[in-house]
Amino acid sequence: MPPTRATTAQARSAVRTLLRLWPYVRPARLRWSAAAFVAVLASCTGLVIPLVLKWLVDGPVADRDPRGVWLGALYLLLLGIAEALLFGLRRWLVARPLSHIEAELRAGLYRHLQRLPVAFHDRWASGQLLSRATTDLMLLRQFLAFPLTFLLVNTVTIVVGVVIMLMQDWALGLVVLGPAAPLIWTCMVFERRYAGVARRAQDQVGDLATVVEESVLGIRIIKGFGRHRSQARVFRELSTTLRGTELRKARMLAVIWAVIVTLPEVAIGAALVWGTVRVGSGELSAGTLVAFLSTALALRWPVESIGFLLAMSQEAATATQRYFEVMDERPEEDRPGGPAGRDGAERGLRFEGVRFRYPDAPPDSPPVLDRVDLHVRPGESMALVGATGSGKTTLTALVPRLHEVTEGRITLDGEDITAMPREELRARVAVAFEEPTLFSASVGDNVLMGAADDAGRPELERALAVAQADFAHALPQGTDTQVGEQGLSLSGGQRQRLALARAVVGEPRFLVLDDPLSALDVHTEAAVEAALRQVLADTTALIVAHRPSTVLLADRVALLSGGRITAVGTHQELLRGNAEYAHLMSGEEEEER
Repeated sequence: MPPTRATTAQARSAVRTLLRLWPYVRPARLRWSAAAFVAVLASCTGLVIPLVLKWLVDGPVADRDPRGVWLGALYLLLLGIAEALLFGLRRWLVARPLSHIEAELRAGLYRHLQRLPVAFHDRWASGQLLSRATTDLMLLRQFLAFPLTFLLVNTVTIVVGVVIMLMQDWALGLVVLGPAAPLIWTCMVFERRYAGVARRAQDQVGDLATVVEESVLGIRIIKGFGRHRSQARVFRELSTTLRGTELRKARMLAVIWAVIVTLPEVAIGAALVWGTVRVGSGELSAGTLVAFLSTALALRWPVESIGFLLAMSQEAATATQRYFEVMDERPEEDRPGGPAGRDGAERGLRFEGVRFRYPDAPPDSPPVLDRVDLHVRPGESMALVGATGSGKTTLTALVPRLHEVTEGRITLDGEDITAMPREELRARVAVAFEEPTLFSASVGDNVLMGAADDAGRPELERALAVAQADFAHALPQGTDTQVGEQGLSLSGGQRQRLALARAVVGEPRFLVLDDPLSALDVHTEAAVEAALRQVLADTTALIVAHRPSTVLLADRVALLSGGRITAVGTHQELLRGNAEYAHLMSGEEEEER
């Protein structure tokens, strides 16, 4: 039957997915195995109670022996205490390793995210990544703590209990086993259908987290444009969709729970009626019937729990799948580059026949950069000018290998950057972006991220002076002031100056600046440029520029047009000899004249 084959394939897929957790579980396998053994022992201890009841009813009770009744009661009390202590021991055994496994999974995910290329982060919504690091890992911990153990424990308990019932009376045992076939079929259908709904719900949680995060980070835009109602509507629609999915999960659980509870109850009721008749006719002892029914009732919980154990297992399989969707992404890799020249003409920063197309771009789309050839000589500052969308930012992102070139190569002092370990490359090259990003840390920590680990106050003060960021000393706790998430407690110009300070604090050999002064007023810009000239005198720099004042920082200018370098020269040479460049500079030039 097709549904059965699909269910079997789904089950195999879930099992294969969950088996990928084994490398994380393996260090805790001994404690987990001990916990599972203890849980099985506790469950089987509970199954001894019906046998004691049989002895008690057929023996001391039938013989009217008070001493035997008290002894039987003592046995039952001791068995109950032993069962409770064993379950407590199981919980203690798994608590520490499970918290360690969750911590390792989360740390592994975070480390992997740091190593993934920028192209990956461009594609993925941050809320989806956040939900994988929080909600999904919580589901995995719950699965390892409860369903994983009790799927084994309950299976063993059911098998042992069925054997005990058949030994008591095989005919009554067959009556109780009657619902087994429809129960198995129901569970198979449920597992197949629930898996898809569980995946949909977890993806919707990620979408909801994305909306919340974007609303918090963009609260100034939302308030500034009065868009709180529309954002609330978007959130409400996503929340309603998630609610509908969760309700569908609840309905599916309700159906399987009703089936799993009803069929065994009917079977136990039938066994009770038939057993009572047989006791009345003398075919069966009262103690045997009590022991049989007690065993059957003891199996109610293991049977009834199958529904939500399967549900939790499917959610864990989905969470594992979502976790490894990220972990399976290929991280940035250091690979051998082409031969590296070392003659003087090759020194500095050189682009040789560089082409670039974004990885997710259609194959027939034109490249963003096409056969770019450019040489920035050692100690020279090169301004990169071009119209909006010409590829300036993309070109600068290739130098620290935030993106990989599609064709051609880039060299630093004659060495192909792909031949360098990324750590070494990014120690040589410092970057400052037009949109500065600051972290929830102090001003000093944000700036010193661009320096070596042993950098301290002298380096910090020098960088702040170059970036004209002396405002940091006037903050409530000076450079120890926490700037808050994204640095939104500071103005745009202040954030940009701190980002520039971060770029120059390590005194890099190569500096890549993407329009680093765009948010500064005229007077501050002039002061920054004056200080920056001293830094650029000893640094090879590539500077994206839009204004003549920034262009004048550079020794030469390269014009990027149509994805290619179409002209290189000084500012004055290009103004006189290149119409496109003169047009790009014309607004500011007219104001200067």
